[in-house]
Amino acid sequence: MTATPPTELLVCIKCRGQVETPADDRRPGHALHDALAARGLPQGVTLRAVDCLQNCDHGCTVALRGGNRWTYVYGNVDEASHLDMLVDGAALYHATDDGLIPWRQRPEHLKRNCVARVPPLDFADAIDPATPPMPNLTEI
Repeated sequence: MTATPPTELLVCIKCRGQVETPADDRRPGHALHDALAARGLPQGVTLRAVDCLQNCDHGCTVALRGGNRWTYVYGNVDEASHLDMLVDGAALYHATDDGLIPWRQRPEHLKRNCVARVPPLDFADAIDPATPPMPNLTEI
């Protein structure tokens, strides 16, 4: 039996959504990171701060990645009310071999706020490389 590869929960600490930066200069993304660090994460899940996930207009943004799994980026995360949802989602992600949490098991927020799904480095190409590409309609 192979060991489950580690999972990283990346949190953009520069996220501020549509609010002005607070007087203490602690943005909502940084507050989210700090709250998750204080709460603790499931076994095998590591919390990491990142400077920017380029989803600035859509609230706090996080990503789940690890091993040879699909990576997911989620937006519109609330730094106060979504902590349990993120911990539950990270545990579900960590339990997968490929990063694909069954739809019905995903927390509702993760179903509706996926910004991107990035394939793992080693994935099966969806198109047979031996098949010529479809011609561009402007070339016909």
